[in-house]
Amino acid sequence: MDAGLALQYAVVAAVVALSAWMVLRRQFPAAARRLRVALAVPLVRDGRPAWMRTLGRRIAPPVAGGGKGCGGCSGCD
Repeated sequence: MDAGLALQYAVVAAVVALSAWMVLRRQFPAAARRLRVALAVPLVRDGRPAWMRTLGRRIAPPVAGGGKGCGGCSGCD
């Protein structure tokens, strides 16, 4: 396979994945939050390398700090 064609496929795959993530975040925020938590929790466990823990903290969603009746949508930032 030509290197240029492989690069083109990689760029298209990245654009499609980013687009799917944006739609998921916009249309299904609770599912996106659960997915981020599911991806981050194994990375931040004790005994993991520092770079892995840092990556897990970056993936983890922000803490929902709302009060009573808050759905945690981060709309009040």
